[in-house]
Amino acid sequence: MTTDSGLDADVLEISRTDRRPGATVWLTGLPSAGKSTIARALASTLRADGHQVELLDGDELRTHLTADLGFSRQDRDTNVRRVGFVAGLLARNGVIALVPVIAPYAAARAAVRADHDVDGTAFVEVHVATPLELCAQRDVKGLYARQRAGEIHGLTGVDDPYEIPADPELRLDTQGLSVEESAALVRAALAARGIA
Repeated sequence: MTTDSGLDADVLEISRTDRRPGATVWLTGLPSAGKSTIARALASTLRADGHQVELLDGDELRTHLTADLGFSRQDRDTNVRRVGFVAGLLARNGVIALVPVIAPYAAARAAVRADHDVDGTAFVEVHVATPLELCAQRDVKGLYARQRAGEIHGLTGVDDPYEIPADPELRLDTQGLSVEESAALVRAALAARGIA
């Protein structure tokens, strides 16, 4: 049977069934926990194996997608919902969306998971469980130093809450692990779920 576009219907059906599953992989954790670094390493290995991957980095999204939002609880929740919506769209279409975004509040993360569940789209929560002291030592953006100097307020995990995930698919303690080892553990969690 030939479709209006001139393509054989059997070919279209094969392309639909052979498409790799997409998923949202949400890496949550404190500022400077290593979320983006791990996500970049994971993206490289997944792409090398032929997966379609998009990295939705929190800092870039704050510039391009959610620049209108501040850091109140309501704005943070709106940020998470918007990012979750974009990740879900990608995941539904066979893309592995890697989302290294703090997402400090459990209810917002749960809402994104619920949206994925409605669509039957995989959602994998990875808690990058780097201790606060180590995050502050890394301080790649200078946030902890600025908070200590009184220049900023509302730093997640210091003077604003971070609600630790109760039951993530993976809790990743990065102490003593290289970036590559951390990415490999996330990859293994995805493989165990038939994603990558």
